Amino acid sequence: MPLTVRPIVPGDLEQVVEILTASWGDTHVIALTWGEMIDASTLPGFVAVADDDRIAGLITYTERDGSVEIVTIDAVVKGAGVGTALLDAVREVAQRRGMRRLTLITTNDNTRALAFYQRYGFDLVALRRDAITRTRELKPSIPELSEDGIPIRHELELELPLDS
Repeated sequence: MPLTVRPIVPGDLEQVVEILTASWGDTHVIALTWGEMIDASTLPGFVAVADDDRIAGLITYTERDGSVEIVTIDAVVKGAGVGTALLDAVREVAQRRGMRRLTLITTNDNTRALAFYQRYGFDLVALRRDAITRTRELKPSIPELSEDGIPIRHELELELPLDS
């Protein structure tokens, strides 16, 4: 499927909110670098757009202290290279700006994403045991179990060093 990756523009907001809400329960997520709940729909990012002008994927990020944190990544269309194209776009921006690394957080239940990130080149750098228990204090809507029946309890931090 041919994709065009471009920065998010104001005209994308309705679709961005729909995608974030479908994936995250609403547009609010916890950002590692801030340690607080933020509205991901207000962050910079990219969309992967299919030929029919529908958004096939979305990535949002934030920058701090020489690194870029991937806050959300959602491939609406699975198995079509959407996630890779979105990561490539953020990686390129980070490298152009002289950032030292990309970081992201996922949860222990997100095994498919964990495999994808490691194939891309990310390395596991931290495990925060029972961090989701504390995160639920900020966002109680986080489910106890994944769709696979895995208890959602821990945060996994991954990092991709960048050649600036």
